[in-house]
Amino acid sequence: MKSDKRSPCLHEPDVRLMVQFATIRVEFVACLTAALVFVQGVAGRHLCDITVAAAHYADLPRLPNERLYLMP
Repeated sequence: MKSDKRSPCLHEPDVRLMVQFATIRVEFVACLTAALVFVQGVAGRHLCDITVAAAHYADLPRLPNERLYLMP
């Protein structure tokens, strides 16, 4: 399966998402809107810490199903 490194919102900056569960940490890159919607949706349902950073790291995978976080 080929990973698409392109943002679904080319006019927005990409940000780094760091999600820390008790023993697991995952990091992704996402466009700003998708990252903020992800934070709102996940933070209220799961016991985890989420950090959004302006830094972009090209070696990180994109947020899975990123486009779904852009749909109304």
